[in-house]
Amino acid sequence: MNLLKQRESLLALMIVMLIGLVGLRAPVFLTPSSLGNLVTDSTLLVMLTLTQMLVIVTRGIDLSVASNLALSGMVAAMLASHNPGLPLALVVALAILVGLGLGLVNGWLIGYLQLPPIVVTLGTMSVYRGMVFVLSGGAWVSAHQMPHEFIAFPLTRLFALPHLVWLAAAMLVLMAFLARHTRFGRDLYAVGNAPQCAGYIGIPIARRLLWVYGLSGAVAGLCGYLWVARYAVAYTEVAYGFEFTVIAACVIGGVSIGGGIGSVPGAMLGALFLSVIGNALPVLQVSPFWQSALTGLVILVAVLINARGKTSRGRQILPLHTNDMKSAA
Repeated sequence: MNLLKQRESLLALMIVMLIGLVGLRAPVFLTPSSLGNLVTDSTLLVMLTLTQMLVIVTRGIDLSVASNLALSGMVAAMLASHNPGLPLALVVALAILVGLGLGLVNGWLIGYLQLPPIVVTLGTMSVYRGMVFVLSGGAWVSAHQMPHEFIAFPLTRLFALPHLVWLAAAMLVLMAFLARHTRFGRDLYAVGNAPQCAGYIGIPIARRLLWVYGLSGAVAGLCGYLWVARYAVAYTEVAYGFEFTVIAACVIGGVSIGGGIGSVPGAMLGALFLSVIGNALPVLQVSPFWQSALTGLVILVAVLINARGKTSRGRQILPLHTNDMKSAA
């Protein structure tokens, strides 16, 4: 746990230093409006990274998250454009339900049929992306087709902050509580640390996997609406390749691909780190190709750090009293 806290502190320091260095080169980056845009731009990545972290903790992966987002967003956009009188809450709820259903498909195949997560989600990634094209016929849903309330909600301000920021903050609190203070969250870490032992002590592994992928899908559905509403467009290539950015944020935040290790603050900081890079390079007039190269380099460094920390990879899920029993004996 001390190593984990040190890593998170170091990553937070690196983010602050990176913002400061970019600000020295381009002072406009440090203006309140620019920093506000940085936080707003990071919200969708933060939300998707938090649920992806829980999936990876179980030794799984969800490569279909961006395709799920695109399909759920297209459903929401088409529903709102064809039925402008529908309440926004109903449209958002439907997007979440679509995402949940797609996530549960992954969870059922992985949890109950015991198929490899990378194979299942790679397949559903292509299926869901294809369904976007089939549903839309390849056509775009543009801003003039969407109701004003549908587009305005993500950036509407509440107490000086956009709804996007409030939703991301609520997701952060919810995931932190879920991971640290619920049996569901502790079971996920147990499954990731020792799947065989988790089964022996009665943890319903299949059910946990079903619902962790369902949770990932539900959040992807919510982000699908937020994405198409914020950018006021829905098309087949929405968030194309974004799943790799989400996974990269997890790795940078200290989530072990081997399972069992990961924290909500670390995942959030990993997402913020990539968001800073993504916002800083255009300000510095750096080619977007360098962003991919730099992101890849950071991932390699993060993987090396994770590999060096494998000797202390076990995470205590429940209090152990073995030492107390020995001393009492």
